[in-house]
Amino acid sequence: LGKDDPDVAESLNNLALLYYQQGEYEKALPMYVRALAIREKALGKDDPDVAESLNNLALLYTDLDDYTKALPLFIRALAINEKTCGKDHPEFATTLNNLALLYSAQGEYEKALPMYVRALAISEKTLGKDHPNVAMSLHNLAGLYDAQGDYPKAMSLNIRALAIWEKALGKDHPDVGMSLNNLAGLYSTLGEYEKAEPMFVRALAIYEKSLGNDHPDVGMSLNNLAELYRKQGDYIRALPMYVRALAIKEKALGKDHSDVALSLSNLALLYSEQDDYPKALPLYERSLAILEKAYGKHHPHVATILNNLAQLYKSQRDYPKALSLNIRALAIREKALDKDHLDVAVSLNNLASLYYVQGDYPKALPMQVRALAISERALGKDHPNVGIILNNYADCLEALGKTKEAAAARARAKKIQDRIDLKSGK
Repeated sequence: LGKDDPDVAESLNNLALLYYQQGEYEKALPMYVRALAIREKALGKDDPDVAESLNNLALLYTDLDDYTKALPLFIRALAINEKTCGKDHPEFATTLNNLALLYSAQGEYEKALPMYVRALAISEKTLGKDHPNVAMSLHNLAGLYDAQGDYPKAMSLNIRALAIWEKALGKDHPDVGMSLNNLAGLYSTLGEYEKAEPMFVRALAIYEKSLGNDHPDVGMSLNNLAELYRKQGDYIRALPMYVRALAIKEKALGKDHSDVALSLSNLALLYSEQDDYPKALPLYERSLAILEKAYGKHHPHVATILNNLAQLYKSQRDYPKALSLNIRALAIREKALDKDHLDVAVSLNNLASLYYVQGDYPKALPMQVRALAISERALGKDHPNVGIILNNYADCLEALGKTKEAAAARARAKKIQDRIDLKSGK
């Protein structure tokens, strides 16, 4: 055939895809690049197979956080699909979905949303409502709604995606694991830990069986299960999972990948909650440096690290550093997310708490009121986080001499805690 035959490109593309699915991105990358070069030379720059190569290479760059390289490849692939297949073809929908995934990863939700919606509509029309490609569109759209704090929409889409994948692919397919993982993450966010845990455990088992113990998705799954245990104060179970997840991600993705930063941050949070600040601080600082390099200084993920780092400085009574970081985190979240997003409530509550410990009760109170309203709307009035904010609110009211209002808030918080204790058998 010769080294520049299109059939060689097809073999390279297929082998690269196999390495990609196994998480061996360094092996996949040169094969995708070579396959693209062969196809462009042999078939011309506007051939559908060239679009396939562009799309695959762009997806790999997206997973490697190299968004600058990925974006023009997706745009070019989309143009070829539009020209050769038309705007209502499944291939066009796939590329549109992947481009939306890139924008969503960068926090550009306004660009991503209409693309996801359009890709879903095309796939449902051309492939039918129970096709695996439809499930992928549902899954990605759910992820965007989750990031925006619209949990009811995210939940219904995730449930539908899971049902499609289980029926079409079987209950042990990696896509089923991915769907279970995201659904469990939603339940964890909503404080429904008893629903989340078996889903996280099942997702991990699927990934380990189908992908091997060292795949990046195994690392992600371990990290999420560890995070669930951390939230419940089970540090003994969480710690080895965080450590294993970090090792897998560093090996598979490199030490400067955004997923590595996530693991570093979560491990730091665990150490911080155990008052082991010397271990936590360098992990937070490394995580922040990675994310600022990957996303820029105004991304919601950066705000999360700033928020956690501020809490560490607050615990050490370094209030000036904590205040500066909290203010910056709040500004990023209000600009990048909606002003009623749950993460905004977290920042407001933490900033209010900081003002409270410094005796600035008039500044703290309106922030707690706003944090409480957002949290009740997003999570429901009986969520554990609402109880935490209610107690903080009561403290501030008491400090301002508003004892009757403080007692009412405290009573509400106690009812929430009593329900939690009843569920856990305390």
